[in-house]
Amino acid sequence: MSQTVYAEFPCKEGEGANLLNMFREMAPESRAFEGCESFEVYTGSDNPDDVVIWERWTARANHEAFLAWRTETGVLDAVILMLAGEFRISYLDIQDDV
Repeated sequence: MSQTVYAEFPCKEGEGANLLNMFREMAPESRAFEGCESFEVYTGSDNPDDVVIWERWTARANHEAFLAWRTETGVLDAVILMLAGEFRISYLDIQDDV
């Protein structure tokens, strides 16, 4: 079963556009990473400084490898500088019986 990942990035005022541009540039590499099934980026309708990534991976281990790679390349450090608070990553399991 695929692993759904929700990542929320609360940016400092005015930094949402910068983070969105960074994610736009990185999207092809992210989508090509082993196990990535989908990679979508959203901004808040009411607050464009709220940036969210909605991802689907073949397995959680694939996303964890992706996150480790992004950390090793220094991307995560650059992202953190744009944030107003901590980013949050949630691993979600579909509930087919609902």
